[in-house]
Amino acid sequence: MLIGEYTHTIDPKKRLSLPTKFRKELGKKVVLTHGLDNCIFIYTTSNWKNFTKKLSELSMGQSDSRSFNRFMLAGAREAEIDGAGRILIPDFLKDFANLKNKVVLIGVRDRVEIWNDKAWAEYKKVIEKQADTFAEKLGDIGMI
Repeated sequence: MLIGEYTHTIDPKKRLSLPTKFRKELGKKVVLTHGLDNCIFIYTTSNWKNFTKKLSELSMGQSDSRSFNRFMLAGAREAEIDGAGRILIPDFLKDFANLKNKVVLIGVRDRVEIWNDKAWAEYKKVIEKQADTFAEKLGDIGMI
């Protein structure tokens, strides 16, 4: 399971070193794509296949389904993890997530998210304040 929060830097060649714990679980090849909330999602190839299978089950007759498929699939790129544990971040994804030198990588169960460090700090403040409300809502539906 991918969990934890790590701060790393993107080098001048747009390479990002992945945390050692993530490398072990991700394997040698990953898929990067547009994430929600203006971050980048990184999937293992098997988790990507599971995710795209679910996308394929959405109705093509629904405009929202078509749009979401396009957003996720057109922005996807395979990336090799090099011997030093780095991946190359494509320019269009780097721009999409407004990534600068310093980034935050977070493990979210079946994927890793790459965030602009300042955007993550702001987002984290908001969700920390709402944690009790989230827990209450999840409790109401029997999740916790």
